[in-house]
Amino acid sequence: MEDLVIRDADVVDGSGADAYRADVVIDAGRIVSIVKEAAAAGCQRPRATREIDAEGLVLSPGFIDMHAHSDLALLRDPDHSAKAAQGVTLEVLGQDGLSYAPVDDRTLEEVRRAITGWNGYGDDIDFDWRSVGGYLDRLDRGIAANAAYLIPQGTVRALVVGWEDRAATPAELDRMRQLVAEGLEQGAVGLSSGLTYTPGMYARDAELTELCRVVGSYGGYYCPHHRSYGAGALEAYAEMVALTREAGCSLHLAHATMNFGVNKGRAPELLALLDRALEAGADITLDTYPYTPGCTTLAALLPSWASEGGPEEILARLTDPATAGRIRHDLEVTGSDGCHGVPVEWETIEISGVADPALGDFVGRTVQEAADLRGEAPWATARRLLVRDRLGTTILQHVGHEENVRAIMRHRAHTGGSDGILRGSKPHPRAYGTFPRYLGHYVRELGVLTLEECVAHLTSRPAARLRLPDRGLVREGYRADLVLFDPRTVAPGATFAEPRRLPTGIPYVLVDGRFVIEDGRRTDALPGRSVRRTPL
Repeated sequence: MEDLVIRDADVVDGSGADAYRADVVIDAGRIVSIVKEAAAAGCQRPRATREIDAEGLVLSPGFIDMHAHSDLALLRDPDHSAKAAQGVTLEVLGQDGLSYAPVDDRTLEEVRRAITGWNGYGDDIDFDWRSVGGYLDRLDRGIAANAAYLIPQGTVRALVVGWEDRAATPAELDRMRQLVAEGLEQGAVGLSSGLTYTPGMYARDAELTELCRVVGSYGGYYCPHHRSYGAGALEAYAEMVALTREAGCSLHLAHATMNFGVNKGRAPELLALLDRALEAGADITLDTYPYTPGCTTLAALLPSWASEGGPEEILARLTDPATAGRIRHDLEVTGSDGCHGVPVEWETIEISGVADPALGDFVGRTVQEAADLRGEAPWATARRLLVRDRLGTTILQHVGHEENVRAIMRHRAHTGGSDGILRGSKPHPRAYGTFPRYLGHYVRELGVLTLEECVAHLTSRPAARLRLPDRGLVREGYRADLVLFDPRTVAPGATFAEPRRLPTGIPYVLVDGRFVIEDGRRTDALPGRSVRRTPL
């Protein structure tokens, strides 16, 4: 007898095709047979050690989060219900050009400090790896969901060049190419960049092109957080399209939004740009989250010149009155490159988390509100937070546009990504709600996508980008990474007021044929492993 049969499920198989009724049989972590209702009529139905009555439930492939910041959370929190309860069976880590491999001792400490706001400092983590392969091996000890990894270009640059704003020397560029090749050989699926974050933003296009040539030669893809999502956003998108075309590398655009007032209603211009490139033969995909606010660190808004040299240099500049005055002018008048070329609007910047618990009273307020309570200018409040919290403050940016969100999610190159930061006392609800929000709000309530279309966006499309030959579809022989959800009730529990509430309407989630969510509750199973690049 087989391990499990899921009876009378409405199978939405990830291909975009219409749903069908079937019994799906699972054994040894794989789908071994699919018996459609018509084929089962008058025949003996499959039997298994365990059976689930899926009447009224949709069975789909597990959801793939193409933009996750769970790099340490998967190690710190074996439960990982934030993603498991959403039906996420695979996350892509190493995003935005900053993560924890490849590193040496110096770079590891610098990166831990730089992205404390994303992942915490990691006092509770044994950093017993330095290479990409070592990090993937660490994941293989057992995690809640599977994970793929992008080599972070900013970390590579920090390791070889440092945190200075200068061009790499030929020898340094050769070393960076070597590190990217080694990471791909060890299993990374591509390269990420954070081109509004230091030190990745200091790389010129020629440097990025050379690294992308290496990525393309291994069949990987480039995933840039490009140089602007505000002023000059379209030009920044076009820059990435041209760069990867020259390099011969596939492109996946991270959190492909059009934000800030300058881009209201301009999503069709972005989509026209992408359509022209696709029609010319480019290999492009993108991901978005189904919310309007963004999320990052408060320090990320600073101008690049103020961030040169790393965290200690940033803090020194903030404590110098004259230099702090220059920073304020760039933020409030000129439009900092860290704030996407748009003068900061402090009333849109909500404090979502702090590293120092003593600063907890700031959380949930905008910088403007916090400043008003203290009778001071918003910059004075922001500067105090940056210094006292040692750059660990996270923020929500309420700068998005619903019409842009809806237009982009309809596009043929679209996939889903949470961009979920799991730290902070009031994180963005997308970390806990992205995938049920797609299914509940945008499919059932608004009809922006059909159910079959949406599931394809969240499963087979990302699996194709990752070049996974046996994931992303409900097919015989494929891995049993599966979700059972109720299309009538599936919804995010997370809100901006209560961002850690778990979703409803997702009673079963399987990773490699093992239940991580069963009867709506997290089991103790840790079947997830690293998913490594498929060799050409």
